[in-house]
Amino acid sequence: MENLGKLILRISVAGLMLPHGIHKLMHGIDGVKYVLGQASMPQVLSYGVYIGEIVAPLLMILGLYARVSGLLIAFTMFIATVAAHGHELFAFTKYGGLVVELNALYFFAALAVALIGPGKFSLGNQRGFFR
Repeated sequence: MENLGKLILRISVAGLMLPHGIHKLMHGIDGVKYVLGQASMPQVLSYGVYIGEIVAPLLMILGLYARVSGLLIAFTMFIATVAAHGHELFAFTKYGGLVVELNALYFFAALAVALIGPGKFSLGNQRGFFR
């Protein structure tokens, strides 16, 4: 059961992140560059979106380098959250949730995958930290 839970977590995090990356691949990353510029961050970070939102989710779904993929997605979400919502990290919506609630969920779920690994239902089902 534990391994099934790891599979569900991997597919949930990566499967929901992947469409964001595909959208940016198809429509460009100008919006990402703009948000980074507004946050006084280097716009070159925008190209990391392709790694954090396409490559890492694909690897995570397959269970290849799932721990590294988890860290990459978590890092992507950290940068995205600080860039887009840095001024409202602890602000609430009119419905009572945190403004950064979804970002935080992606961040912590990806971090959980990095910490617990992919489980046995993965293509990278060998021993070692980077599986």
